Amino acid sequence: MPAIRAITHASTGGWKEMKYVVDTSVVISGRVTEMLESGEIKGTIIVPEAVMAELEAQANFGKMTGFQGLSEIEKLTKLAKDKGFEVIFAGERPKLEHIRLAKGGEIDNLIREVAAEFDAVLVTSDRVQHLVARAKGIETIYVRPRVVRPENTRIMSFFTPDTASVHLREGVPPYAKRGRIGDLKLVKLDDRPMSYEELNEIANEILEAARQDEDSSIEIERRGATVVQLRELRIAIAERPFADRMEITAVRPIAQVSIDEYGVSEELKRRIVERQRGILISGPPGAGKSTFAASVANFLLENGYIVKTMESPRDLMVRDEITQYAPLEGDMSLTSDILLLVRPDYTIYDELRRTSDFQVFADMRLAGVGMIGVTHATRAVDAIQRMIGRVELGMIPQVVDTVVFIDAGRIVKVYELSFTVKVPTGMTEADLARPVIEVRDFETKNLEYEIYTYGEQVVVMPIETDENLKAALEEKISKYVDDFEVEMVGRKAVIKVPEKHIPTLIGRKGRRIKNIEDEFKISIDVIPKEVEEEVEASVEESGKHYVIHAKGLEGRTVDVYAGDEYLFTALVSRKGWIRIRKDKEGGKSLRLALAKNLPIRLKVVG
Repeated sequence: MPAIRAITHASTGGWKEMKYVVDTSVVISGRVTEMLESGEIKGTIIVPEAVMAELEAQANFGKMTGFQGLSEIEKLTKLAKDKGFEVIFAGERPKLEHIRLAKGGEIDNLIREVAAEFDAVLVTSDRVQHLVARAKGIETIYVRPRVVRPENTRIMSFFTPDTASVHLREGVPPYAKRGRIGDLKLVKLDDRPMSYEELNEIANEILEAARQDEDSSIEIERRGATVVQLRELRIAIAERPFADRMEITAVRPIAQVSIDEYGVSEELKRRIVERQRGILISGPPGAGKSTFAASVANFLLENGYIVKTMESPRDLMVRDEITQYAPLEGDMSLTSDILLLVRPDYTIYDELRRTSDFQVFADMRLAGVGMIGVTHATRAVDAIQRMIGRVELGMIPQVVDTVVFIDAGRIVKVYELSFTVKVPTGMTEADLARPVIEVRDFETKNLEYEIYTYGEQVVVMPIETDENLKAALEEKISKYVDDFEVEMVGRKAVIKVPEKHIPTLIGRKGRRIKNIEDEFKISIDVIPKEVEEEVEASVEESGKHYVIHAKGLEGRTVDVYAGDEYLFTALVSRKGWIRIRKDKEGGKSLRLALAKNLPIRLKVVG
């Protein structure tokens, strides 16, 4: 006979002599006390020891469901005292073998045995438990879970269209970050501090909504920490002992943008779609990395690629055709095993933090899957440095060949990686040749970093002849001549100027150019610059602009023609292009010329 502990209060006069056994699901949902208060059930309430053991275990592991259930039992005993009915704790406490087989229904079976022992009605919100009890001839009441729609939860009431995140903390007024990416401001939502009870109620509502909604899920549940994906909201709930006070942080993407809105060049688009690549999307927290990753995923899908994601939590806002995978049994390496059987063309890995993440990313990339990883970094080169020590140095360019750095919702820098054997820049002896990873700016093709081993150390060496040196040299040369072009070749600069200006730049007896060489510690060659009076140009679209490429005409004034028809006059930038807004008169005339497939010609006028 199972042990029985009873809490008895006053006479049960007026109550129907019925006995009800409650299981874990209906206790956690809080429906038992509601049913007693509304008069739906009347009589003795029996709480199986298996239920208490399960709630206690969940609470000891810091799970909010455990604390919810124990709070409901406390309310139940208080209600018994006020209403004058009986609460009994009965049944067998689960043994080790029951716990080991819990997923197979052993603990649920202990609860059913209590109902059978007392000839009681089993009250449950677990459909499987309800069906098994009926099959075994046990009278049962199936209590449908309270319907909590995500859009009706209180956490949603804190959001406005421009709200990126909401921050709720015990003893502190609620705050929100509002604005657009790169220009978010912290705003106080109320002067009244929030209480623990209030936050606990909001948290319980979030959990209940996530369990019921098909598009929501509880992603992580640890001691004192729970992460919920509630539709588009990613919600982190922190409690003691993990946090000093209870806190709820809800983050929502405030922008769903296409890849074109980032101003991605046609060359970069071609690089992404021409074949499966290894791409790292990096940037500081809140820069818009995941939003850009989602736009790339949608772009790849539109170009005929099968795309999957690996996320924890699953919060990328991608199209329904893209399956989002979580860590299988808490392990991303197991997820990767499944994905290698599924064979996607591209996989978005959001995000890479731990060594195991980088190793899974590398394994999948080397297996031939196109990989796009999202990682935190304060500079573009830092994303590459995070690979060092986690992936064999010589394998890095095979794993990652492109790095995109995002800041304030825009692309700031794109690197391409390649592998070669050479003497590193700055070294002179031929026998110092070694394997070197070259990191080049994707747009300019300038070499910015070299990565190689020196002794036992891995060196990430910034190259002195980078954009900064070139810009400084251009600024210096511009003091003497207006029309020139600087090209960096290793540790040498080649300066092209019109032949008539060469004596001005060289100076008397070559002193001026010698002084510039000494100042910048580089060798300089001055050669005549040949400028075609008329050239054919290529045009590409970039967001709200047309970009006319005019390499070799930097700083020159040109007339733009479509065929033989004059369109407008423009100044070529120092980067060798002309940008024209599509909505301006010049842009409209250029669009018409392109529609007619007319060649675009540039004629130098100054």
